Amino acid sequence: MGEILLINVTGGDRPGIAAALTQVLARYQVPILDIGQSTIHNALTLGLLVELSSEGPDCPVFKELLFRAHGMGLDIRFTPIDADDYEGWVLEQGRPRHILTLLGREIEAEQIARVTAVVAEQGLNVDRIVRLTGRISRRDPGPHPLASVELSVRGTVEDLCALHAALLALGQVIGVDIAVQEDDVFRRNRRLVCFDMDSTLIQTEVIDELAVAAGVGPEVAAITEAAMRGELDFQASFRRRMALLEGLEESVLAEIAQTLPITEGADRLIASLKRLGYKIAILSGGFTYFAEHLQRRFGIDYVYANRLGLRDGRLTGEVSGEIIDGARKAALLREIAALEGIRLEQVIAVGDGANDLPMLSIAGLGIAFHAKPIVTQQARHSIATVGLDGILYLLGMRDRDLEMLD
Repeated sequence: MGEILLINVTGGDRPGIAAALTQVLARYQVPILDIGQSTIHNALTLGLLVELSSEGPDCPVFKELLFRAHGMGLDIRFTPIDADDYEGWVLEQGRPRHILTLLGREIEAEQIARVTAVVAEQGLNVDRIVRLTGRISRRDPGPHPLASVELSVRGTVEDLCALHAALLALGQVIGVDIAVQEDDVFRRNRRLVCFDMDSTLIQTEVIDELAVAAGVGPEVAAITEAAMRGELDFQASFRRRMALLEGLEESVLAEIAQTLPITEGADRLIASLKRLGYKIAILSGGFTYFAEHLQRRFGIDYVYANRLGLRDGRLTGEVSGEIIDGARKAALLREIAALEGIRLEQVIAVGDGANDLPMLSIAGLGIAFHAKPIVTQQARHSIATVGLDGILYLLGMRDRDLEMLD
């Protein structure tokens, strides 16, 4: 074995730097053991881990590299690496890795500092930090700016649930969403996303809108909130609310459907995922009438929701068929995954209420979206500061990748 050397190059970025320096190494047939480069605001950092022959500092490759770097206005530094240290570093490549994703309107220094402090306390080491979102103008950031940073960390997590809980609690304090995922093949190969509808794809509970039209808004809203918080059995509370809607004219449904408030980021998220070949499903404790309206708008592949009972142009106050509750949502997710021939680890589930917890718990990526406290506490992942398109960054996508889909 020859001498192992770390070459660090810093300076202003320009085309051809990597080519010029590696051409020098190539002339001396120098093996490159590792290489990495990053550029922030035209400031370059390039690292090369190489193995030199036994000629050591007398090897002319040093002089040529110094000459070439100086000619391009770069600083270059050479650091010898102990052979035992190198072999120890090689052995670490099998250690588990996790991905931490930060989501917010803006990522601040305090947020990075607090998150990386938790990482260090867990005995984990940050290998890489990259920005996923595009550059944000300071003069005109736009109405809904998005900022996302991804950290790759290495090391064994003794208690993943405890780490999730610690990061969730921290995120609530510092105003940023923090997701931690195992860096495995499934994270990069999701194929199906299952959405709750009310207060997830749309920013309202349709049953509450119907109740307002029927003149029983406060009564139904109170039952809805208690059910979503997990304080009432979903099926029993659902039947109580439906009974209060008896006699409402069918024509009201169309009026409500045309004015459904779509959640921020839903259009961008679904359009991007469909271009990538994802299957999209709505699994809702709401109503098929409105879910099918969204199906036509977004090109949804699967829709399962409750069917309103109608007679003589009015609601009967009952549901036609089986009620879609939490257990049924989870069963439907399994059925769709089996039909599509994919594993549960490849499924994303998104919801806000207690009746979404069963499907969130079995999906590879279960996300509580602007959810009730009981859901946020029990789900493995939570988004509370940005819109639905924040999910794209949990999948490791970058803005420049997404622009290619347009």
